[in-house]
Amino acid sequence: MRKLSMALLAGVALVGCGVDTQAENQEIVSNLVEAGFPANDIQIVEGEVFVGNDAHVTLEASREMLQPTKGAEQYRTTNLVGSGVTKICIVPTSQFNGYSTLSAGLDLAIENYNSQNLQFTMVRGSAADCSATISAKTANSTGGSAGFPTGGKPYGTINIGTGLQSYSIDVSEHVITHELGHCIGFRHSDYYDRSISCGGAYSNEGASNVGAILIPGTPSDAKVGGSIMNSCFRANESGEWSASDKTALAYLY
Repeated sequence: MRKLSMALLAGVALVGCGVDTQAENQEIVSNLVEAGFPANDIQIVEGEVFVGNDAHVTLEASREMLQPTKGAEQYRTTNLVGSGVTKICIVPTSQFNGYSTLSAGLDLAIENYNSQNLQFTMVRGSAADCSATISAKTANSTGGSAGFPTGGKPYGTINIGTGLQSYSIDVSEHVITHELGHCIGFRHSDYYDRSISCGGAYSNEGASNVGAILIPGTPSDAKVGGSIMNSCFRANESGEWSASDKTALAYLY
């Protein structure tokens, strides 16, 4: 891999002239940062912009990354969980535990995260060595709600609708995994057009004040069933990560 990288970098000396290369490169770098690439992963070598040492990025390609009409499968907020958080304790209320489907779904959602070998583990219940705690509460709805990280800590509460008791455990697992995803910084994968998973008319949530940053490596265009982080869920959800969900988790954590 290193030999390939060096060969590619050596080849960029053969470039043409006649354009304002410096201005173009400034725009490319700006577009890449806005698209979610870390600044320290971007290099300019002999008048060309590269990411990951050997991937050349043209001006056109960088602009395509920001096209709102194409969307992207995974987005994150500007705030994420800090590296100091290594154990997140999920503490359900007694009311939550009283709903068998929600309770079983929580165990499976925790297993979803722990199966990905992330920088943190999740456990059910409180412990002395918790780096952060998320309360699992019930709500009079079918679905869920949560928030986004602040100060390097995950959002502290998920609210899960008791209406899920009439759905399968897999659906409960899906919804709880989804809300925990918000707590660690995931936006809806179809935030730019909620009608993709929810149906109805076009609806764009907007970047808001928390940002909607594309996660590199995830596929373009959200689709029904393509992500646990889709805005709306179906009655036949499996509760399991999609391939793009796993890519997004690995990139961030």
